[in-house]
Amino acid sequence: MLHFHQLFCVHFPHSTRMQSLQVDSVQRWMEDLRHMTEVECMCVLQAKPIGVEEDSQQGELIVASGVGAGDHVARNNLQTLLRRALVVSTELGKMFQRLEKGRWQRVHSTAVRANCHVRSLVHEYSAARSTPPEMQKYEKSLLEKCMELTNITERCLHTEDEFFLKSMREAIHEILTDVSDSFSNMIDMALANEIRVLIKQIESSDSIHTIGSAISNLLSLTQDGPQLCSIIAKEGAVVALFKICRQDRFRDLYAHALRTVASICCVEEGINQLDKVDGILCLADILTDESSVEAARAEAAAVVAQITSPHHTSTQHLASFLESMHDIVTALIKLCESASCGEVFLLASAALANITFFDSMACEILLQLNAIQILLQACKDRQRVDTPYSKDQVVTILANLSVLEQCASEVLQEQGIERLLLLLGEKPSSSSPSEGAACERVQQKAAVTLARLSRDPDVAQTAIQLKAVPRLIELCRSPTERNNSDSVLVACLAALRRLAAGCPDSIEAADHQQLIKPRLVDSFLLCSNMEESFV
Repeated sequence: MLHFHQLFCVHFPHSTRMQSLQVDSVQRWMEDLRHMTEVECMCVLQAKPIGVEEDSQQGELIVASGVGAGDHVARNNLQTLLRRALVVSTELGKMFQRLEKGRWQRVHSTAVRANCHVRSLVHEYSAARSTPPEMQKYEKSLLEKCMELTNITERCLHTEDEFFLKSMREAIHEILTDVSDSFSNMIDMALANEIRVLIKQIESSDSIHTIGSAISNLLSLTQDGPQLCSIIAKEGAVVALFKICRQDRFRDLYAHALRTVASICCVEEGINQLDKVDGILCLADILTDESSVEAARAEAAAVVAQITSPHHTSTQHLASFLESMHDIVTALIKLCESASCGEVFLLASAALANITFFDSMACEILLQLNAIQILLQACKDRQRVDTPYSKDQVVTILANLSVLEQCASEVLQEQGIERLLLLLGEKPSSSSPSEGAACERVQQKAAVTLARLSRDPDVAQTAIQLKAVPRLIELCRSPTERNNSDSVLVACLAALRRLAAGCPDSIEAADHQQLIKPRLVDSFLLCSNMEESFV
């Protein structure tokens, strides 16, 4: 079942507000009354509690605001739809919980409220938009089931027969599940209908304002989760957005459109649509076009990062990506070099990090483009690399480049070992779990990179001179230094053993006995059970 966590915030322009004030208030009340009388009567006569419930405020009926003209109509319909859907979802969730506890009075009052909200939603939506035929059958079935739910829960108020209530609980649970499924299907259809309206605005309008408003509404919808992104993709939004990105007259909308595409492409349907319209070629054109503004190139990089994410199971689209990979990689490393802020650098470096995972050719291209110098220089610039998230992308790229033999000499030349040791000390500046996780990834990948590069004797010698060994030992022995991360521990043990293999004298006897001599798993178990090192 759908759960909607974010609602649209609607701001009417001055002219629309004035028009609504000029409408006769009695006439407006009569129009609303035609749809709301039955609902309000039910709510007052059947569901008014004697006591005040702890969640009574959430149960209040939401009265829809007036609908503005033009491109505000779709926004208002979406706002009302999502607000109603959130309320109904909440009420149905409460019913499941109260049913399990056998709180029959509240089960019934919640059923009545849910019934009221569903009827109100159907009436309001039908009044604002012509309902598609396939949606009408769900509406009818849903209204019937809601009424059945209200009636059957009322019967449970007038008996204390445990056997009867047990059988009723099972029947109500079944009906409630049907109501939830029917409601979910109806909302999906209604949202698809509204999304089609927005896409039609994008495809048919010549107004930058109208198209921009429609794109904003689509972008807002993508924030409600992958299920909505799938609906948006299936309705053809990606195709419409790339049409915008291929027209020079809409250059001011490129960044906005591409940000929406990146959000939609969190689901496979979005990526498939992108592949069908040769979206990768369009991204390459925008990235390599020097006349494109930085914001558009940054959002194009965000789309590249999204579609190359290792989390996607489908790789079919990557075949067409390989054809443009050289141009895209070149444009992305240039964007890293010229980025005006941390966000732009993060998007470009994230795209590069993902690309280096799935094709070794990308690593060779990056070495030819002097990527190691560019990335290590960026780490010294707090305007570009200002968070653990950006450092995570940089060290990911370095880790993937370090499998190439020629990488070691370039890292040494750019004083990259010093940077890796600094990254081994990365710590979160706040209590944010995501920041803590990013710091762990930075430490882990820095250790992995150091281990790989230390195959080169010059790198190993430099690392030992820079006191890498004591730092690695500290990370192994002190859980707080590695944020209690097991993955950091394994990476540090591997790096330590690599350095010990080349320079045995760099490790003291006691450390060698515990961290080098045993099997890796035994050293891991020893260190992971340490509260704190006192050695």
